[in-house]
Amino acid sequence: MLGDGTVEFAVNVNEFTHNADWHGMMEFITTADQLGYHKMRFVDHVVGVVAEKHPEMDQTPYTHVSAHHEVFTLMAYLAALTKNIKLVTGVLNLPQRQTALVAKQAAEVDFLSGGRALLACGLGYNSVEFEAMGWSLKDRGKRADEQIPLLRRLWTEETVTHEGMFDTMRDVGINPKPLQQPIPIWLGAGRTDNPVPPEAAEKRIAKLADGWCPLFAVPNGERTLNDEAIASINRVNQYARDLGRDPETELALEIGIHPSGKPKEKVLDEIKALHDLGAKHLHARFTGKSAREQIDELKRFADFVS
Repeated sequence: MLGDGTVEFAVNVNEFTHNADWHGMMEFITTADQLGYHKMRFVDHVVGVVAEKHPEMDQTPYTHVSAHHEVFTLMAYLAALTKNIKLVTGVLNLPQRQTALVAKQAAEVDFLSGGRALLACGLGYNSVEFEAMGWSLKDRGKRADEQIPLLRRLWTEETVTHEGMFDTMRDVGINPKPLQQPIPIWLGAGRTDNPVPPEAAEKRIAKLADGWCPLFAVPNGERTLNDEAIASINRVNQYARDLGRDPETELALEIGIHPSGKPKEKVLDEIKALHDLGAKHLHARFTGKSAREQIDELKRFADFVS
């Protein structure tokens, strides 16, 4: 694995949703696995939207022309092509999916991969996609609050009975169970243009998540996060402590890092500063537009942190 063990490094296939390069994406993923990266994140959208026909929808970099492979199917396929890297939904739009089906699919990926699944979830923002999936955007927070504990029960209990606001299950179970008991659930937070999550999201993270992956980033020319991002981290940690949780051991934090074009010394300085803020997981985001550029940056960053 990369580094000295104090930080886990993640990468993603976001750029490949835009250039639809299947073979390049496969080479990128298997190279990351061979280089010792710890996690590979996969973007989740079930349907793409013709954005210009939906001015009421928030802006999105992903549309009907984006190449989104179905996330659980792709991860199951990659379970046999990779050896060590964790397979991460990054992030799954949980409230628009059936809870029992998510539990089953994630358990299968974990089983097939030898315990390498990680379910990172978000609440979603695309009202048109929610409509296509048969759910309402307005209830997504309450739905996720019910889904997350229920997922853990389905993964760890022989049978489950539950009657809630959104889900009803009577004496049902999932078999085979995931190897991890339970699969870790992380929560995404914020938008690229507004990365600090609202109070409700911060409290949900503190209460329900095993880890969180906000979209905070080090501003250009700086070495660490801005005051608003640091304040959000501090609030989440305090909310967790108020609930009797130790954020140091029970609530992992992953921050994005943008190493493209930066010298090694600058990148290592950012890594140390983010680690000092409690980020024991870092998500390297590269700017390359082709598979070759992405793979070259993957190797360059690995050289920096090896």
